[in-house]
Amino acid sequence: MSPRMSAGERRELAVRAAMAEFAHGGYDGTSTWTIARRIGVSQPYMFRLFPSKHALFLAAAERCFDDIEDRLAEAARGRRGPDAMAAMAEAYRRFPREDPTLPRLQLKIHAVAVRDDDVRRLGRIRWARLWRLAADLSGEPPAEVARFMSDGLLVNVLAAYGVPSGPDLPRSAADWAEGLRGVETNADGPQT
Repeated sequence: MSPRMSAGERRELAVRAAMAEFAHGGYDGTSTWTIARRIGVSQPYMFRLFPSKHALFLAAAERCFDDIEDRLAEAARGRRGPDAMAAMAEAYRRFPREDPTLPRLQLKIHAVAVRDDDVRRLGRIRWARLWRLAADLSGEPPAEVARFMSDGLLVNVLAAYGVPSGPDLPRSAADWAEGLRGVETNADGPQT
């Protein structure tokens, strides 16, 4: 780590590292020590940047939503209506390939929100912002925004299971599900 790096720059590195680590291990499975080591600082220094693991998780969650909003806005730039919605949907479908941290971390945020009021509050506000962003950029009615948001959640779930989501999301999900017809699970794992 460069001695010339400011606390703000180290804080940014910590948030990016936290996003990757929390996306992989979840809140409970990730230690601040692991994040500190990833960016080359001591754990006590990490606590000078963020007073707690919880504060670091909230910062990572905020940045995750920021990144998603930025990508969707960039995809829709200069478009309106169904064209804007299609461009945003395509951008979202690329997340698992281009930046798998985003859909993985979103799932971890949802999981923590079930038990943590601060994360639930952040998620509620940021999901409302995502909804408004999609509506404002596209001008589409609520039913189309709901379809877009639902498709995004499906992309996240498919990414968690390693399922590719092609340009025709319903068809790729149906093909994947059909390919598992007859496969059962038991205590020993999947069986055919």
